[in-house]
Amino acid sequence: MLIFDGVIAGVGTTSGTRLVVGLWPSSPLGPIADVMVERPDGRRTLLAPSAEVADFIAGTYRFDEISVVPVSYTRDGARWSIAAGPLRLVITTGSRGVLGRLLSVVPRPLARARWWSALLDPIAALVMPGVRTRGTAGGGRREWYAALDLHRIATVDATWDGVDLGSLADVEPPVRFGFGSTPARPSLVRVTTTIDLGVTGA
Repeated sequence: MLIFDGVIAGVGTTSGTRLVVGLWPSSPLGPIADVMVERPDGRRTLLAPSAEVADFIAGTYRFDEISVVPVSYTRDGARWSIAAGPLRLVITTGSRGVLGRLLSVVPRPLARARWWSALLDPIAALVMPGVRTRGTAGGGRREWYAALDLHRIATVDATWDGVDLGSLADVEPPVRFGFGSTPARPSLVRVTTTIDLGVTGA
């Protein structure tokens, strides 16, 4: 069992580029950050801070291109700044909605229980189409998500090689890195991810 604890931010842009950022202060690989990018033409790119991190993520998710580049982030209140190779991304989070308030009051041990994740999976898929709380993306690894909080993302400022990616938009079409997408509405989710290397199947 490998446990990653941190946040996932999913945003779309009016250029058609969609971004999924994982910021993991606590992980089996140490404090890490990574970015998954899907361009308007459907090309999927992973930006990872080391070959070790890239190999691990690529063993679970699917990409057309993998780049090992410096990945860093800073936080100043509601403002999160991410730098990853050609990408410069600044997001600001907004209010916690009804779902975020509900998630924040679920006891942590319950939220992280595997049976609870299984119970919520069909509900999540119904409430937020494309979102899954468990599944297998590849490599025979089973994965469970425990969402502990959720804030909407209010603004985005993103460039790729200095080119502006446009203003904030929904994550549409859904990203295709693994067994599920992020919420269509740009969101930052506080999450614990558990990966079981010894369990196979969907």
